[in-house]
Amino acid sequence: MKKYLNTLYVTTQGAYLNKDGEALCVAIEHEVKLRVPIHMLDGVVCFGNVMCSPFLMHHCAENGVLISFLSEHGRFLARVSGPVSGNVLLRREQYRRSEDPAKHLEMARAIVLAKVANARTVLLRAQRDHGEKGGMEAVTASARRLDHLIDRVRADTDVEILRGREGEAARTYFEGFDGLITAQKEAFAFRGRSRRPPLDNINCLLSFVYTLLAHDCEAALETVGLDPQVGFLHRERPGRASLALDLMEEFRPSFADRLVLSLVNLRQVQAGGFVKRETGAVEMTEETRKTVLTAYQKRKQEEMTHPFLGETAPLGLFWHLQAQLLARHIRGDLDGYPPVIWK
Repeated sequence: MKKYLNTLYVTTQGAYLNKDGEALCVAIEHEVKLRVPIHMLDGVVCFGNVMCSPFLMHHCAENGVLISFLSEHGRFLARVSGPVSGNVLLRREQYRRSEDPAKHLEMARAIVLAKVANARTVLLRAQRDHGEKGGMEAVTASARRLDHLIDRVRADTDVEILRGREGEAARTYFEGFDGLITAQKEAFAFRGRSRRPPLDNINCLLSFVYTLLAHDCEAALETVGLDPQVGFLHRERPGRASLALDLMEEFRPSFADRLVLSLVNLRQVQAGGFVKRETGAVEMTEETRKTVLTAYQKRKQEEMTHPFLGETAPLGLFWHLQAQLLARHIRGDLDGYPPVIWK
């Protein structure tokens, strides 16, 4: 496993990426602006009108560097990856477990429990940090309902019921989400989750950061040899990385949502950094997108103690560590999958 993660995000429209020896070059209007050795990269994410040479794509695929293509505003379009890593026995066992009702249920329960527990922790932390300012009634009520929901999730014996619980947990959590926004309330008021397209500034931020997190989780699963398409909680659909969506559930509240809240509450993003289109869709300006990407990368570099392993690691390694733990569980080396649950 690599000690540090390095992902190159290319947002400048018209940029051209090509291979120069063992390095990736980024050229803008025929002038080389950046040169990075391939071995220093784990992934490349291209936004909008960014072109890659075939030779670079071949070289990245051979060296395990995943290239993802997103629209200018963060919607996933496609990816280029090399041959699947890992041995076939791991994937065959993954497929068996996905079709075994008992083992499928066990994994789905662990995912939902982690999501609910971490969402509750985010709400309680905000209540503790900002409770003296008042206006935290909805936050308190949501945290209390999530606490009761944890007991129900532990008792559920059907995957479909667990999927319903996950949806209920998300609705409950977001009912208190507006109380977590303590600055720029008018410009970033949260009135409910909206996607495809996001209809307000805060949903635009959430969707964008979730897209980045999904890319990282999928890359982590590919690295250990698991099939990102075959999940346990999220239903399988053509082209959908269900296992990557499963993995990112435990990181949504504590990593993605807290990052978005910090950007807003610390005024690192402003209302002027968003544009509302005629369709009602809200999009970020290029400058705001760069601010979010910089904050995302900086957050990944922060070190924390892994709750299960007891070792300190950059947050950006946590989904790689979880992918390894999941692979060990599927192989039978661990009795259960230990999701990241923050206290």
